[in-house]
Amino acid sequence: MAAKKNSKYGKKASDKVERAMHERKEGTLRSGSGQKVTSRKQAIAIGLSEARREGGKVPAKKSGAKKSTAQKSTAKKSTAKKSTAKKRSPKKRAAR
Repeated sequence: MAAKKNSKYGKKASDKVERAMHERKEGTLRSGSGQKVTSRKQAIAIGLSEARREGGKVPAKKSGAKKSTAQKSTAKKSTAKKSTAKKRSPKKRAAR
């Protein structure tokens, strides 16, 4: 008996990524902001995004946006710490 193939990605996702890669190679693929896409990874991301929008079998998008907002909040905390006065402990001098 043949084993059942259980892939993360469906046919629609494959087709969309293939089309995006072809457009990138031709130089006609554009990002959402209208800039020309030259990155291979970005072309794959665009293809998967389109397949996801059309209901294709694609895993959920990784939540990278939350990570960047967390970094911003820690950056604000570190600048707040810098602005507050630091207490310095007196230096101990060695006995002569």
